[in-house]
Amino acid sequence: MNLPAHLPATLPLLMAFDLDGTLIPDAGRAATPDVIGALGRLRALGVQLAIITGRDTPPGAVREAMQPHAVATNNGGRVLVGEDLHIQAAFTDADLEAVLAHELRGARVVLFTEDALYVDLPPGVEPEAWMQARSFRPFADAPRGGILKAGYYHPDVADLAGRLRDSHPHLVLTGAQAPYPHFLTVTPEGAHKGAALSLIADALGVPHDRTVAFGDSDNDLAMLEVAAFGVQVGTLPLLAPHASARVDRQSELGAFLAAWADRIEAQRTS
Repeated sequence: MNLPAHLPATLPLLMAFDLDGTLIPDAGRAATPDVIGALGRLRALGVQLAIITGRDTPPGAVREAMQPHAVATNNGGRVLVGEDLHIQAAFTDADLEAVLAHELRGARVVLFTEDALYVDLPPGVEPEAWMQARSFRPFADAPRGGILKAGYYHPDVADLAGRLRDSHPHLVLTGAQAPYPHFLTVTPEGAHKGAALSLIADALGVPHDRTVAFGDSDNDLAMLEVAAFGVQVGTLPLLAPHASARVDRQSELGAFLAAWADRIEAQRTS
């Protein structure tokens, strides 16, 4: 695979990956063998690896295969470096009240805490497949403290997003546009992937100008902007101006990473 000439190949290097549509296929549970093999080579060469995802927890199979040095979940609101929790952003009471004051009749709403998710499902509506795969609790039992993320499923989530951006511009909103026009995620002030990438780099002792971010969706925009080198996976027009390189299809990521490992090895022997 031909790589851009300006691809960074000098250590130290931190590579941070979104999950769905980037490191793994959308709604996937595991990385493909070629991606796993390439990540293993990069890690052995001294590259530090991180997962920065909108999910509240990454699949165990991905963590086991990748062995990341750091994991950020909830769009960067909860950050673990090694086994140490560095930040866990939760809504204030006032912000949570504003987030829950919606007019989306029939919306499916999910609230996430550190150890549970609380789901509001209208009568007759089946939970999403990922909800069915996990135990969830009644929305009415959700605490009003310790909420780390809120998610809305509804055709008109863009209206709610617009209102919240006007009334509470400090909150972090993603989705409600392509490629997720019917899904909106809200996280507390400062809880975004760009902040998580900076925190992880500092904790691992990697200069910010040696950071690389991989992402495919609008919630990856913040870390592509913060990273010294951004790699877009897929062709979402929104991300193109913020990427230094592009992998057109997620299925090509393994080859791209393997070629990057080749370049690092070649530089070491030159």
